[in-house]
Amino acid sequence: MTTISLADWSHAPEIIVGAREHKRLTIAALTEVGESTDCMDFLLHELDRARIVDDDLLPPDVVRIGSIVRFKPIPGEEQTVKLVMPGDETLVGSYRLSATSLTGAALLGLRPGDLMSWISPDGASHRIKVLKVANSGHAPSESPDPGPSAA
Repeated sequence: MTTISLADWSHAPEIIVGAREHKRLTIAALTEVGESTDCMDFLLHELDRARIVDDDLLPPDVVRIGSIVRFKPIPGEEQTVKLVMPGDETLVGSYRLSATSLTGAALLGLRPGDLMSWISPDGASHRIKVLKVANSGHAPSESPDPGPSAA
């Protein structure tokens, strides 16, 4: 069983969200009918603690709507998802993840190398590490590799 230490809980990584996306996601969290209120509360909490920046100043390696994100649940297998607005996760492509899901809300605003921990409403602890972020119009970003390059 994975547990979350007090240090993990109190030192959540800084998250950065563009102003327009912050507004869109706040409206989605407040108006989604039928969604889990616990998921919406978690998203609203994450949006509340986010550093909001002008959309043009959002760094290219930050997870946002439309990002392709490779992450690793700890413990677990690496996963690759595209973060989307609620409702878009049912479109073609099984790798889509709604920003209003617990994992989607946890990924929002993170950067490669960030480790995020949270406790779900059922009491289970979760931890994920962002490995790579790709945004359209930007080169993919990865966490630093301490080993020699294999080229």
